[in-house]
Amino acid sequence: MKYLVVSVFWTGYCFLHSYLISISFTKYITRLLKNYYAFYRLFYVSISLVLLIPLINYTNQIDRAIIISYDSPWPVIRYIFMYGSLLLFFWAFFFSYDSLSFFGIRQILNFKKNKEKNSTADIKLNGLLGIIRHPMYLALIIYLWCQTFRVVDIIVNIILTTYVIIGTILEEKKLILEFGEAYKRYQKQVPMLIPFTK
Repeated sequence: MKYLVVSVFWTGYCFLHSYLISISFTKYITRLLKNYYAFYRLFYVSISLVLLIPLINYTNQIDRAIIISYDSPWPVIRYIFMYGSLLLFFWAFFFSYDSLSFFGIRQILNFKKNKEKNSTADIKLNGLLGIIRHPMYLALIIYLWCQTFRVVDIIVNIILTTYVIIGTILEEKKLILEFGEAYKRYQKQVPMLIPFTK
């Protein structure tokens, strides 16, 4: 029963997280808030973190029995993948993406400036983004599976991995709407989640 409950909670979180940033909902919020939509990204990130923290705490309390242990040489391999995924994540976050935009800070700084944006010029083809379109999502998946010890870890990791893959596909649709043909050409040149597969 406890595993069913945790599955429902995590699935519900993923659904809410995705819905709040979906095309239909953000269009509605844009019409509702108008120029004040610049503050929505910061709200979205904040509410995501506020809901995530108690969910993680609850998950860690319901199951303490370890069913997977890592005997030599697997601990070394695990740490290589774990720290490698963290390096990939933060490298992408700080050097491949605009971290201020991620948190909604740049949108607030540009509030009421009405800056024109050339979307085509914003597609980066160098560095990590020239190898994989979504390096942060790949890093997250790798990190999740490096933290697998209990039954609940397996359940949560399956839910989150499925969510990341589905969310990536949905995000691709939004990026096509934003960047148009330029992003379609980018899709043909660079793989989505698995490097060097094109």
